[in-house]
Amino acid sequence: MSDKIKESYKASKNIYDDVLTQGSFRSRMYIKCFWGGVDDNEIAREVLKYIPDRFSGKLLDVPVGTGVFTHEKYRRMTKADITSLDYSEDMLEQAKTRFENDGTTNIHTVRGDVGDLRFDDGTFDIVLSMNGFHAFPDKDRAFAEITRVLKPGGKLAACFYIKGRSLITDALVNNVLARKGWFTPPFDTSAQLMRRLERSYEVTNWHIRGSMVYFRAVKKGAGK
Repeated sequence: MSDKIKESYKASKNIYDDVLTQGSFRSRMYIKCFWGGVDDNEIAREVLKYIPDRFSGKLLDVPVGTGVFTHEKYRRMTKADITSLDYSEDMLEQAKTRFENDGTTNIHTVRGDVGDLRFDDGTFDIVLSMNGFHAFPDKDRAFAEITRVLKPGGKLAACFYIKGRSLITDALVNNVLARKGWFTPPFDTSAQLMRRLERSYEVTNWHIRGSMVYFRAVKKGAGK
């Protein structure tokens, strides 16, 4: 499965940004017809608002993708210690080039697996995960690892696909995107995701747009 995911993102590296940012008429029609017109650009802006520009702690971005949504934000976050991780070498290389072109020097780009993070417990103050969980092959392990590397009181900010909101979107995901390796079942409904989060987090912000959820959650256990 991991090889399938790797090859799928390698094959899509030249269209990935266009689809997410709706940079062409074709991509805008795709989003309108199959995703109800949900604007990933707007969702990305809302998620990134959860992180102050003056943040000075340690942040893990997984998966970083191509950095299309984050590079301008990171250019302003001059005091942060940022680790950007992705399983796809092709995605990671594009992100690294973007950060270098911006002159951003406080970002470490790392190839790695979210299900086996090579960081100590409680390393990070914030974990950012944009458009990632619907692709992770072992979501239980991904949540466990992200929670492990977050400090108590640390924040998880994320956005991704959830099932059960649109028959058209669910059909696209199951019959096309999952078969191609861009998405990986099983997928949570909004209720399932909330139950999953509430085991380890206090959910402080929660929004659903079409078949996309975005939220901020605080890891329990601070001060204990």
